[in-house]
Amino acid sequence: MVFDSTAHADHEQVSYFTDPETGLQAIVAIHDTTLGPSLGGTRMLDYASEDAALEDVLRLSRAMTYKAAAADLPLGGGKAVILGDPDESKSEALLEAYGRAVDCLTGRYITSVDVNSGVEDMDVIARETDHVVGTSDGLDDPSPITAHGVFHGIRACAESVYGTRSMADHHVVIQGLGKVGRSLAEELLADGAAVTVTDVDDDAVDAFAREYDVETVEPDAVYSRSCDVFAPCAIGGVINDDTIPRLDCDIVAGGANNILAERRHATVLREQDILYAPDYVINGAGLITVAKEYFGGTREEAYEEAAAIGDRLLEMIELADERDTTVLEAADAYAENRIEGGERTSTTPL
Repeated sequence: MVFDSTAHADHEQVSYFTDPETGLQAIVAIHDTTLGPSLGGTRMLDYASEDAALEDVLRLSRAMTYKAAAADLPLGGGKAVILGDPDESKSEALLEAYGRAVDCLTGRYITSVDVNSGVEDMDVIARETDHVVGTSDGLDDPSPITAHGVFHGIRACAESVYGTRSMADHHVVIQGLGKVGRSLAEELLADGAAVTVTDVDDDAVDAFAREYDVETVEPDAVYSRSCDVFAPCAIGGVINDDTIPRLDCDIVAGGANNILAERRHATVLREQDILYAPDYVINGAGLITVAKEYFGGTREEAYEEAAAIGDRLLEMIELADERDTTVLEAADAYAENRIEGGERTSTTPL
């Protein structure tokens, strides 16, 4: 029975939406709104089953609560999934129906871009609801701002390990040269770091190496490359039982989501004296940007708040040292203290 399920017992609201005319089947999960309305992207996937879709949306919405709280934002955590193959099922009519579904939640959930949903899709959804960010008239691409937050997070890690935030004379290996990875590499180079890059796209790697005269490494060899900082900026799950023994670095800190294959790997890294910066903390500037878009703010303000991620992360690192635990545990405690206190960091009306 749905109401007897323990899967979503910690969620405030889980809503199922259907529209036979357009074929819409969607689930919106609102995890927690203690600090403000829930915000999270909408992904469209051809899930193997409705149970798989539910499991995904519940996991992601819970993570968004912690991400927002750790970023000191007046937001809660939510997420949505649309079931179906986007190549076959996505249409303007379906997205408009989904927009009406979001609107009926009266602002408790704010949607944005995610897997298989982009700016153009948000523009269609915005025809039916105001509770959407990431549209074409928003604050533009958040990727450089996300990278700016990761850059300052890496500098905070360097201060903890090496006693200085300057990246001069430190070597960073960046896995993934997408929008975030490339912007991160450029900021690190400007700060004096030595940078090595890798990506499954050989052309992107070659072009970047020629432009900036940096070293490259093959994707399969990246984990064994000796460096000070390993920065995953592509796919998740790259820190796992197979890769950890190969790591030759002092810090793991990057822009990718879900870097750890399992939560326990934070402890394994700590046991090997490798400092791990929780990804939901260090890559939180993307969320900061869309929050600025929703509540009202500028791109410049988003950059300023992204830079503050470094100080916040250093506070979590110090807390972990005090408690003799992982930085992931300390980050969770930071977020939970904010939620339990119920204190918003903005007086902007909701």
